[in-house]
Amino acid sequence: MKVAVINSGSSSIKFKIFDMDSEKVIVDILVEEITNHHKALEDIISELEYQNIDFTSLDMIGHRVVHGGEEFCKSVVITSLVIDKIRELVPLAPLHNMANLDGILVCQKKVPHIKQIAVFDTAFHATMPKEAFLYALPYEMYDTYKIRRYGFHGTSHSYLLKKCALILDKEVSKLNIITLHLGNGASICAIKNGKSVDTSMGFTPLEGLIMGSRSGDIDSSIVLHLQRSLGFSIDEVDNILNTKSGLKGICDHSDVRDIVDSDNEKDKLALSMMIRRIKKYVGAYMTLLESIDAIVFSGGIGENSTYIREKVMDNNLACGVPILVIKTDEELEIVRECKSI
Repeated sequence: MKVAVINSGSSSIKFKIFDMDSEKVIVDILVEEITNHHKALEDIISELEYQNIDFTSLDMIGHRVVHGGEEFCKSVVITSLVIDKIRELVPLAPLHNMANLDGILVCQKKVPHIKQIAVFDTAFHATMPKEAFLYALPYEMYDTYKIRRYGFHGTSHSYLLKKCALILDKEVSKLNIITLHLGNGASICAIKNGKSVDTSMGFTPLEGLIMGSRSGDIDSSIVLHLQRSLGFSIDEVDNILNTKSGLKGICDHSDVRDIVDSDNEKDKLALSMMIRRIKKYVGAYMTLLESIDAIVFSGGIGENSTYIREKVMDNNLACGVPILVIKTDEELEIVRECKSI
């Protein structure tokens, strides 16, 4: 059986075709710096046709979907109702859910006969206890509007957990680890006895760490001040927090590779701010977990930047704890979810 996996990020698409039985990759396409996901996906399908790869002969297509809300605590077969719900959740993950939905709609148009599976980033974090996922807002905000912390990058954190268990030769259900998915989007997860108990992203992927163009944690009153006192519109504030903040906001570069060796003061400041925020979360999660089997670095930055890893782990932050670097494989995790369905 052959399954295609479409992983649409905020600015990239990873497209792979796997032999499901052997889990080997048959086709591997990466498109970066995307401004139109719909067109990019159509171009990928055209490229497959050019290479004489029959897209219509696939057995299944798995899609990474970032926000599943409380409705989707596990992967599901995509139906019209599922599509409607993913569309409803677009405002909660504006950089992602629309891109994910584009992939689903393009495939429905091109190959309507092929079963499609949605694998949700939020599902892995459904095990967080209430004291972790609730905000200290009036309780009816959760009861009525489901305003709560959801967490993201769950597909990656889930893969890292299982891979770490293999490396340490320990049962998943007995593993206490901190996983760091550090890329243009970044999050940290505290995993206790094989289950997510806390994570840095919240109601949307905006909360938590300082990212490529996202602010991460800020005083929420800043949003009110920008609108009420300075006259910024809601859309302008949304755009600032999601696309003009983070590293980009401080030094005008969103890619760590562009600034890690720079002598520019703003570049160095942006890096220091990002590293400081990561260390704060790691320290907090060490306290939550009490005992730790490993700290795992992954994602484009976590896997490739020795500088960032060393700076995060300096001052004996986790003395005696194994530090692992694992290349995440969200697409393989999606294949395994498709196989389970």
